[in-house]
Amino acid sequence: MSKIGKKNIIIPKESSIKIEGSNLTIKGPKGSKTLSINDKIFSSKLNENEFQILPLNKKVDKKTSIMWGTYRSLINNAITGVSTGHEKILELNGVGFRANIKGENLNLQIGFSHDVNFKIPKDIKISVEKQTTIKINGVDKDLVSKIAADITSLKPVEPYKAKGIKEKGQFVLRKEGKKK
Repeated sequence: MSKIGKKNIIIPKESSIKIEGSNLTIKGPKGSKTLSINDKIFSSKLNENEFQILPLNKKVDKKTSIMWGTYRSLINNAITGVSTGHEKILELNGVGFRANIKGENLNLQIGFSHDVNFKIPKDIKISVEKQTTIKINGVDKDLVSKIAADITSLKPVEPYKAKGIKEKGQFVLRKEGKKK
């Protein structure tokens, strides 16, 4: 039995789930998302404000248990995304490191001889609060995390002076410089 899969998913008042065969359509104030579950293995049960996914067989093998928890987490992330949204905050550390938005591009000055322009996808909202703080918002948790990882990979944090782009709260293991 999956510990995560057994838990019920609580649906906020402003969100709704529609079940059409193997497809789930989740709607909320931030947008909508469609997920597909394997209806040969799992069945879904919808109460007033709770949603549950259950395996069809009473005897659950290891693979079904793993997929049960995975589907439950994906549905829970989709409900969270359409009701409150997902957010990642990136920080730029370094002398002269700046970020600003120019049209549909995120313009980054990150220590290269040229500016780096990052194209913002249409499903994601990126805002620059300070010149060194980037906020990434969206409905899809996978897409928000992928965009944050793509921006971070432009200039990863180096271990000597901790210059680069990192997520807020990320710990950087510092190395000692060379000695005489």
